[in-house]
Amino acid sequence: MVGNYAIHAFFILLSTLTGYSVASRLIEEGDAYWGALIGLTLGGGLVAFGLYLEKAAVKKLFWGCFGLIIGVLASGLLNLMLDPVFSPNPSLFLLWKGFSLLLFSYMGLVLALKVEKDPGLLFPAKRQVDPPAASNSKILDTSVIIDGRIADLCETGFLEGTYIIPQFILHELQHIADSSDSLKRARGRRGLDILHRIQKMVDIDVRIVDDDFPSIKDVDSKIVALGKRMSAKVVTNDLNLNKVAELQGVRVLNINQLCNALKPVVLPGETMRVFVLKEGKESGQGIAYLDDGTMIVVDEAKKWIGKNIDVVVTSVLQTTAGRMIFTRVREEPEREEYQAVRAN
Repeated sequence: MVGNYAIHAFFILLSTLTGYSVASRLIEEGDAYWGALIGLTLGGGLVAFGLYLEKAAVKKLFWGCFGLIIGVLASGLLNLMLDPVFSPNPSLFLLWKGFSLLLFSYMGLVLALKVEKDPGLLFPAKRQVDPPAASNSKILDTSVIIDGRIADLCETGFLEGTYIIPQFILHELQHIADSSDSLKRARGRRGLDILHRIQKMVDIDVRIVDDDFPSIKDVDSKIVALGKRMSAKVVTNDLNLNKVAELQGVRVLNINQLCNALKPVVLPGETMRVFVLKEGKESGQGIAYLDDGTMIVVDEAKKWIGKNIDVVVTSVLQTTAGRMIFTRVREEPEREEYQAVRAN
């Protein structure tokens, strides 16, 4: 890093000395400092532009170069037209050439980058006619990619539209995949495998976008900002991101909420057969699970741990994090009646 700064400083110094040397030969020595000033400005501008190019995306780089070329050509054409006007004073014309070159190059660069961000500036009629291109787009966040269920949903065809993967999400996945922690590394690699699986699906449109927000450090905040810019929905299973996005007016598709909605409905009084896996938090409680992962709390079932028993649903608790079913052990007369009904 220090070496790069030294190289940049040396280049600016060299540009300043070159400007002074050229100016001292063309104009009076007392006014040669104008040449040094022009050299300093050009050198500093080139260094700043080089630093910008290190962080710029390929598309922005192309438009930036295109704007610079247009600016240089416009400056050259204008100077060619003004040549007869400045012919009596060549030293003043030299200063004007340097100033116009910087001015038109900068204007070309800025305008080209604005057109790259919003093509409607160049084609206003097209902007008015075309509907928003990303209105049915969905931005995938890191948690839902690593979770993996999004790939299964894509295969079923229930989710349509374009799937947006920002570069900063890919960088976060790559960072997790390169972690020294084996669990994080496995999660990161799983996320990359899920993305590769989605990209290979024939009917799925996946777009990798370079949009970024350098002033925003938090990845979740970047996702919300991108969703607002593109009028896109955010697909996640992160409860905090869900709340923040909804507060800022960004629509959210929560995979956990979808899975909860698809779980079979269980009503109080219904009977089910479960396997009591372990002891619960409260005294005498047993814990069982449905196939979809729903936790079942069984009262007075400690002695049945490790066995299959019939239970009666007493209540169901639905939360944003999931669903819990509270039950009690079915009494012997009820059990005999239930088995007779099943037999018939």
